[in-house]
Amino acid sequence: MDTEDDGTRTARSLAAWLGSVSFTDLGTDQATARVIEAVAAWGTAQGWRVYRRAPSVFPLPPPLKGNSVLDVACARPGAQPIAVEVDRLDRQRTVDKLLAEAAAGRLAIWVRWGTGPFPAPPLPVHLVTKPAARRRGLWHTVADLPAPRHSGGAPSAAAETVELPWDEESRG
Repeated sequence: MDTEDDGTRTARSLAAWLGSVSFTDLGTDQATARVIEAVAAWGTAQGWRVYRRAPSVFPLPPPLKGNSVLDVACARPGAQPIAVEVDRLDRQRTVDKLLAEAAAGRLAIWVRWGTGPFPAPPLPVHLVTKPAARRRGLWHTVADLPAPRHSGGAPSAAAETVELPWDEESRG
């Protein structure tokens, strides 16, 4: 087991990796899939075995039978496995699933994407965020949004200069 990392360093590594991920004009399912693929690519780049839709220790809700699945799981030689869930919404079921994964000895990471706010889950679940905004029903990573249009026209070259009064007492 990696005793030097309580999960914080691993979560920071994933956050840095996701910082370079961008998308524009994606529907919710497409944006979620893009983030999941980026998480999987991060695990692969670390040299770990990566599993998409890996079995979870958390049971499915009744009346369904069996166990839930994880968006991404990573097996790391000499270190605890990683369980990752990717969500746009704040879902208690996801928190419960990741707490169960942590109790089973896995490093639990919740990747939240969207507009936020992103309340921190209870430890030992680690939160990684990917800000995105919705425009005309489609999602964009925040860095990919165009600059807002400003009201009014271009500044006038003939703008009048106004001299402000100046006295020695106000200079302090």
